[in-house]
Amino acid sequence: MSKVPSITLNNGVEMPQLGFGVWQVPDDEAAKAVVTAIEAGYRSVDTAAIYENEVGTGKAIAASGVAREELFVTTKLWNSAKETWTRDSVLREFDASLDKLGLDYIDLYLIHWPRAMRDDYVTVWSAFAEIAESGRAKAVGVSNFKEPQLRRIIDASGLTPAVNQVELHPQLAQAELRAFHAEHGIATEAWSPLGQGKGLLEVPTIVAIAQKYGRTPAQVVLRWHLQTGNVAIPKSVTPSRIAENFDVFGFALDAEDITAIAALDEGQRLGPDPDDFDWN
Repeated sequence: MSKVPSITLNNGVEMPQLGFGVWQVPDDEAAKAVVTAIEAGYRSVDTAAIYENEVGTGKAIAASGVAREELFVTTKLWNSAKETWTRDSVLREFDASLDKLGLDYIDLYLIHWPRAMRDDYVTVWSAFAEIAESGRAKAVGVSNFKEPQLRRIIDASGLTPAVNQVELHPQLAQAELRAFHAEHGIATEAWSPLGQGKGLLEVPTIVAIAQKYGRTPAQVVLRWHLQTGNVAIPKSVTPSRIAENFDVFGFALDAEDITAIAALDEGQRLGPDPDDFDWN
């Protein structure tokens, strides 16, 4: 049994609060990395069509020896500008992901980016509602959506996303967006939860808290995510680091630590701004 706590999504589906991400993991390495993660105790795996490692991820799931119903698998629609997104094209891409993963259903299917300048995410979301209704995705949600985009799809469809996966770490805490999520029953999931190795883990505040508990800076940041209520999906292909990132359940940050980490928020993105992002 995994010791990862779960959160209950707005449709009643249980989602592990700590998952394993495979962004930037080549397909031929994904199978080994995901098997290692599952052996370490992870029961949630996050991939995407654009990562081009759904095949390797699916092989790992099949080889893991863990029952399918014990695993939580997320993938994402790459709603590229190369495609005119209609109901049929969305359903076709969903089928392609299922086929690559070798699965009968997905636990969570996300729109990868809003691409607001293309003004088609409402159409895409309506197809997602159909996928959810079919049961082939246990839950549907979005990634990198801001509040106005969330309001628009909710108002247009009556279906509230179960999850919004966004860049989130102590230096980009997204407090206003998280408050909107909480008000509307949307789970907050953090990509790049450790700040992409771009200095967050060397910040003196994080290092000092790590020393206080005899833990690593990465473990402190992941613990902050869990206690803040975020879902976090750290990525690594190094077995020792995979195990380290999972070992965050034997301690708890105190109120002073949480306050100190909150002071690190700079509101600065490491990744692109969703309002401008339309890369293909």
